[in-house]
Amino acid sequence: QVQLVESGGGLVQAGGSLRLSCAASGRTVRSYAMGWFRQASGKEREFVAAINSGGGGTYYADSVKGRFTVSRDNDKNTVYLQMNSLSPEDTAVYYCAAPRRLFTTAQAVGAMGPSDFGAWGQGTQVTVSS
Repeated sequence: QVQLVESGGGLVQAGGSLRLSCAASGRTVRSYAMGWFRQASGKEREFVAAINSGGGGTYYADSVKGRFTVSRDNDKNTVYLQMNSLSPEDTAVYYCAAPRRLFTTAQAVGAMGPSDFGAWGQGTQVTVSS
């Protein structure tokens, strides 16, 4: 059973940057594509970004493309989300998740439903002030 813990959230002004981390423990996630999701208050959880197991393939929601970058360090069992040019619309709780299946693609992660994921982190709050 893998456990995921997000960190790096906080309060930032519009135009600023944050780097989120998702540390995995319990088992390695190097064979799993990993996804980042977010949920704003009163809204449904939405896909943000994903990266394949080797780190060579990524996939982004249109709303963050060009501003966010997902990466991973499999030796550290950690996935990252670099967020630049933040706007108040990016305010949300951010979650990382590992799918149940091994070696899925980043694009496939973007199309998965919540039940396709075997592990979720507890989330980290990102608040962007205007």
